[in-house]
Amino acid sequence: MLRIEDYALIGDEQTAALVGADGSIDWLCLPRFDSAACFARLLGDEDNGYWRIAPPGQERCARRAYREDSLVLDTVWETPDGAVQVTDLMPQRHTAPDLVRIVQGLSGEVTVRSTLRLRFDYGSIVPWVRKADGHRVAVAGPDSVWLRSEPEVHTWGEDFGTHSEFTVKEGERVAFVLTWHPSHEPRPALIDPYASLRHSLKDWQAWASRCRYRGPHRDMVMRSLITLKALTYRPTGGIVAAPTTSLPEEPGGVRNWDYRFCWLRDSTLTLSALLAAGYMEEAEAWRNWLLRAVAGDPADLQIMYGLAGERRLPEFEIPWLSGFGGATPVRIGNDAVKQLQLDVYGEVVDSLALARRAGLSAQPDVWALQSVLLDFLRTAWRQPDEGLWEVRGGRRHFVHSKVMVWVAADRLVRALEEFPDLDGDRDGWRELRDEVHREVCEKGYDPERNTFTQSYGSRELDAALLLIPRVGFLPPDDPRVLGTIDAIRTELGQDGLVRRYTSDAAELDGLPGQEGAFLACAFWLVDALHMTGRTEEARELFERLLGLVNDVGLLAEEYDTVNGRLLGNFPQAFSHIGLVNSALALFGDEEAG
Repeated sequence: MLRIEDYALIGDEQTAALVGADGSIDWLCLPRFDSAACFARLLGDEDNGYWRIAPPGQERCARRAYREDSLVLDTVWETPDGAVQVTDLMPQRHTAPDLVRIVQGLSGEVTVRSTLRLRFDYGSIVPWVRKADGHRVAVAGPDSVWLRSEPEVHTWGEDFGTHSEFTVKEGERVAFVLTWHPSHEPRPALIDPYASLRHSLKDWQAWASRCRYRGPHRDMVMRSLITLKALTYRPTGGIVAAPTTSLPEEPGGVRNWDYRFCWLRDSTLTLSALLAAGYMEEAEAWRNWLLRAVAGDPADLQIMYGLAGERRLPEFEIPWLSGFGGATPVRIGNDAVKQLQLDVYGEVVDSLALARRAGLSAQPDVWALQSVLLDFLRTAWRQPDEGLWEVRGGRRHFVHSKVMVWVAADRLVRALEEFPDLDGDRDGWRELRDEVHREVCEKGYDPERNTFTQSYGSRELDAALLLIPRVGFLPPDDPRVLGTIDAIRTELGQDGLVRRYTSDAAELDGLPGQEGAFLACAFWLVDALHMTGRTEEARELFERLLGLVNDVGLLAEEYDTVNGRLLGNFPQAFSHIGLVNSALALFGDEEAG
């Protein structure tokens, strides 16, 4: 069985596929990130759909890598008869999504086998397959998929799958193209796979050349930025947290969630990374998605939305999938959408304030929206909530949530001071800001241990408290900030990394078991150490985190320090955002070399 880190990502900025080190595409949702999967072996077995191209008898590739500054993946196989390369990509689509796999002989003469098992609706529906115009056409309900090869190779149907076998010599190429479209519509125009490869490389590398960062580890920063670009839903600008669902946070456990949606909590950190790296267009698209998503009554603000701002994301379980490594249930949708998380109000206001300072194009009614959100917080901030981590064990007065309420008030007070033409209740907002600050310092701080706590009256800690100096709630040299950083490293540290909260968390989040170290939190620790003058320690931790990426530079949500494995949905935007922001903080002023 493959591990999470054995996968690589390809995509077309509307959906994405995971390609295993065994040459198998085991996860692909069409036509969108949040559509039902047609390859779901990742969460089940071969009967749930996959597409493998590899020499017979070869279980794992010799090596693989992305082409420089692109999302084009090359996988090399070495056999006693020679070597062959499989190039995987999803070109930018015009009307329909295409998946291109190009097999090229590198040396000798190698036999290659393709096995395609399409299974629509998360691996539950076997399509009807027929021949038409040199294609294999698979149809079931609303879905239709066309498969062709250039040149045509020997292909046959067997065991509810489509199989091909052929040989390639040095320099010879065979290209496969798989195209999806709604079954009631005619087949889309055919693409040239080789032209698509050239155009994809050109487009990605042109995009990468816009990156301002020239400091150390540029390749890792660029890979993270490309990953964030790949997780962007191009039609709307929304960025999904991950392209997968239900990859477990604990091996064999129940902490399995659907992350194919857009979280407001990521907004400020995402904007910060994109703006600092020079990607104004992408930052503006994300800002505009945010504005559309949160429009309406502030009381109805959600913590997450669909790719186009959809509000209903009902959660249900899929019983026919056995789960990654037996980790069940497999969940579709996310009930956390119903939760109250007060911190998202602060993150939205902070994002819009950051966009204003960065000079993004003005949008009508942005100031009115921020004002309405803060007016809602005047009374709502006193409520307990589910907090940043979406706990399912009941609401509490989470300190991080209150700090982000302070951020909302602070950003609007500062805006009034900087832009006198803006209209707002400066005195009332300043009073709210001061009241929240006073209460957090009184009720959310443990003077005996010199640390802020997870919630009022609690002795537990929370890695989100590392953000206190970043958001400006207290200066980095405040003894309470220094004490909190040290307490988190001591009590939440895990082999040098950081857990989100106490390991015995069943009472807090309502779930059994434990999770791994949360990678975004470790990057927050890097930033906190750097801000408090411990830059050498920050750089050492950053180097350690870079060592956790897989062979093609990707990170999941968490890391299992005991077994040395990635955990959780993959690749995870929050982790890559953390990598970019930490690199910019540590090395942003340095030149390469």
